[in-house]
Amino acid sequence: MKRISLPSLSFALVMLYLFLPVAATILYSLATEWNSTILPEGLTGKWFAELYSDPRFLQAFGRSFLLSFLTTVVAVIIIVPAVFSIIVYAPRMERLVQILVMLTYAVPGVIMAVGLIRTYSGNGIPMVIITAGAYLVGLLPYLYQGTRNSLLAMQARSLMEAAELLGASHWQAFVRIIVPNIMSGIFVSSLLSFSILFGEFVLINILVGGRYETLQMYLYAKLSSSGHVASAITVTYFVLMAIITGLVVKFTRRSFARKEVP
Repeated sequence: MKRISLPSLSFALVMLYLFLPVAATILYSLATEWNSTILPEGLTGKWFAELYSDPRFLQAFGRSFLLSFLTTVVAVIIIVPAVFSIIVYAPRMERLVQILVMLTYAVPGVIMAVGLIRTYSGNGIPMVIITAGAYLVGLLPYLYQGTRNSLLAMQARSLMEAAELLGASHWQAFVRIIVPNIMSGIFVSSLLSFSILFGEFVLINILVGGRYETLQMYLYAKLSSSGHVASAITVTYFVLMAIITGLVVKFTRRSFARKEVP
């Protein structure tokens, strides 16, 4: 009889620990009743049908998608050129900027929300805009690190010098040479940023509340009324995150494959 090695056993236990709650959530979202039995008493798709026919869910999903997508796009437009300028034209500042960017990890969401309310409450700016601005700052570490690594890997400074020697302007070299070569890194960082914003709950709940209900707030409201529908929302969220993760893995592998080409 073949003995199971300790690493294999540890890996199996970790996989069981990670996927058992996911499997239970999927089963509960499909269960007709699941109260006193080990497995559901029956399976049904009515909870998903009820969820997808609820206009409130569709609106919350659309708000989450819109807020996350637009914030990510604006963050890419602002942060990527800034990182490029630091890496290429001010490399001595790069270490300091990297430390400052990483400091955003140290600010808890609740404390940030309280500070934003005290600063911007009552000045006429919609709190959704304030929340989007806070999200943009929160994305700094992810976009900065992804863009920085891509620029360093492709030796952006040398490419810029070569392009300018051939007669290209700064803007032409950036748009036609640099951006296409780091597009995989930008896309991976953008997908990670989008997935983080899509699941964010603390800031939007404290700053905006029910005036701009997102998917996470809708899920929180459903937890007290229907566990089956709440599970269906969670499964829908899992599927979206699985698609994003698959895209990240695909583009990461493509990026590594390009680097291995001599």
